[in-house]
Amino acid sequence: MKLVMEPQMKSRAVLRSLPFAVMAAVALVDLLAGPTLGFLPLLTLGPTFASVSGSVRRTAAVGAIALAICIPLAYYNGSLLKWQNNLTIATIVGVTAASMLASHLRLRRERELANIRLVAEAAQRVLLRPVPRKAGDLRVALSYTSAAAEAQIGGDLYEVVTTPNGVRLLIGDVQGKGLEAVETAAWVLGAFREAAYDETDLCGVNDRLETSLARHLDEETFVTVILAEVHDGEISLLNCGHPPPILLRRDGRIFPIEPQENRLPLGLASLGSAQPKQQQISFEDGDQILFYTDGVIEARDAAGNFYPLAERVHLLVANDPQNALDELRADLLSHIGGPLLDDAAMLLLRRKQA
Repeated sequence: MKLVMEPQMKSRAVLRSLPFAVMAAVALVDLLAGPTLGFLPLLTLGPTFASVSGSVRRTAAVGAIALAICIPLAYYNGSLLKWQNNLTIATIVGVTAASMLASHLRLRRERELANIRLVAEAAQRVLLRPVPRKAGDLRVALSYTSAAAEAQIGGDLYEVVTTPNGVRLLIGDVQGKGLEAVETAAWVLGAFREAAYDETDLCGVNDRLETSLARHLDEETFVTVILAEVHDGEISLLNCGHPPPILLRRDGRIFPIEPQENRLPLGLASLGSAQPKQQQISFEDGDQILFYTDGVIEARDAAGNFYPLAERVHLLVANDPQNALDELRADLLSHIGGPLLDDAAMLLLRRKQA
């Protein structure tokens, strides 16, 4: 989190000092240019920039400083009582008043967005229960990083349950953002938590999820998910339009598990998607598998480069899976050098070594 906060603090410091830097530059240029050229109207840039990040009082104070600079410079230029300077003073006063109003409206909107985000985050915390650190003979780790884009909480979802048929999990991403996405995630997770215990295979779980979504969602909403089941040295996967998980073998081999067939996301069954088929992969002692949402692989650095997850999963070497995943998350935040624009969830399963 420190890697994310430092650029934000630097940006705020620059914005706070910008009005004073601009007014100082205008005063210096006006002194050097002499009375023949009038740069004093540019002092209005001070309160204008102050309204971008400052409070109403701060904006008013910057406007007062602009006037305090304007009057002595006008006297120095010999234009103190002339109509041009009176117009400049009136302009500074008018721009300061408008900037104060803009600052007030900005702060009110920020408070509203903060309140909406708190509600959405509270709903999301209730919805997304902590995953167990151990499930059967698996060790489980989770990383969830919420986006910092206004109040646009995403619809990432995950769950791990131990059933008579083995350890079953779900990870997914709801199309859209905000409280509507959280509501959709609630429907999916509620259906999964019931179906995971009742159905004999993942195809049955998938059918239950489709049925639940068909009751509650419109035709334009969909959810990408991966359903997985671990048992007897294998992992079964059913991928519905979600980014492929990455398998890390005990011997160091790494490869993504691409689906054998293209399967539409949940909620789009009316478009004629074929009956899904489970994909079975060996999953032995010491093997790991990383599930993630698209907020991870779509995270960009300052140059616009996507995060190269496949090239960075070699970081998952710590003895404790949670420490390993925390290191990968730190690398992700270091790559982007700022706040995430979309929620990013990662779920790591490691089979215990005998």
